[in-house]
Amino acid sequence: MDLSFTAEDNTFRDEVIQFLEDDFDDDLKTKMAENRNSYLPKDDHVRWQKALARKGWLAPDWPVKYGGPGWTATQKYIFQTEMANANAPGVIPFGPSMCAPVIMKFGNEEQKKRFLPDMLETNVWWCQGYSEPGSGSDLASLQMKAEDKGDHFLCNGSKIWTTLAQYADWIFCLVRTSTEGKRQEGISFLLIDMNSEGVSVDPIQTLDLPVAGAQEVNQVFFNDVKVPKENLIGDVNKGWTYAKYLLEFERGSAYAGRLKRGIGKIRTIAAKEIDGEEPMIRNPAFIAKLAKLEVAIQSLEMTELRILSKLSSGQNMGPESSLLKCRGTDLYQEVVALALEAVGTHSTPFTPLYPGQNEEPVGEDYSSGVAPRYFNARKVSIYGGSNEIQRNIMAKLILGL
Repeated sequence: MDLSFTAEDNTFRDEVIQFLEDDFDDDLKTKMAENRNSYLPKDDHVRWQKALARKGWLAPDWPVKYGGPGWTATQKYIFQTEMANANAPGVIPFGPSMCAPVIMKFGNEEQKKRFLPDMLETNVWWCQGYSEPGSGSDLASLQMKAEDKGDHFLCNGSKIWTTLAQYADWIFCLVRTSTEGKRQEGISFLLIDMNSEGVSVDPIQTLDLPVAGAQEVNQVFFNDVKVPKENLIGDVNKGWTYAKYLLEFERGSAYAGRLKRGIGKIRTIAAKEIDGEEPMIRNPAFIAKLAKLEVAIQSLEMTELRILSKLSSGQNMGPESSLLKCRGTDLYQEVVALALEAVGTHSTPFTPLYPGQNEEPVGEDYSSGVAPRYFNARKVSIYGGSNEIQRNIMAKLILGL
């Protein structure tokens, strides 16, 4: 196991830092500093992703033959870390990081030519249609129907918690094409144009109270939506296999970089917020919590580097992706909770708990996003497969239970 970076790796790090200095402009920096859930208006995300695309860096995991940069696992880790250090916007994953690998592996040549180039250039925005009301962690219980009508499928049902569906041009969906046999055996993987007749999007208001039109999640309804047969990926009733493959790409990201940045923010806040007569940073109990959290994040970083060493030697991620997802999201919730403790009551006036509130804000500018981020973070241990499910996976595949 080798946890050190080579001279070539450090040269690459310098290139990433220079790119961020050149292309991550002041406008984007300000918007990222002020936002509450890491998402920007669509135009800003597209502008940023097109800058990455021009550099050839939009899709680090893509094979070179499809337009990927050919990076090593170490370069991917460095890129993620420096993006986190700069607080740069993340790439919206649903097209390039989630749907694209499924099309590459299970799609036909026509589908690859039709969909992949636009994903790589951010010409088309994608969203994910997996969860339904009553079908979240138990995803195999999904009910959205896709009836075979000869040259097309007729789709009826809904998807929920659909991130940024209001921006999306296309959605990839798991749909039920059969009710016979095991539940998993009657699911297919379908690509649906969001502009199709019968598709509608309803916003879901969350506790972080986003600006109208910029909500994070939505419910998408399908009422007699006609979907051409050529939009089916792979074989009918094989969608569960494709769905499991996709989830490997939804989990297992590097978390330590953004967590360490969060710790830095907490230190800044705690140095300014007064607890009695002293800054919070001098409170022994608070310092103990902060130190414990820092140690846990450093341990996670070492775990990420160990897994990186494994990937660099040609081995697969395996169930370690579940480990990273659990530990990374648990620690993120601890980070935002400690930030909320540091801000204290100064977080409340920034949260409009009722319409028309006109209270003057108090405290520092950083206070505005702390409570909303805390509320928003309740989701991270649920999406991508709840942490309870991930622990079952680890118990089975790692411990053999």
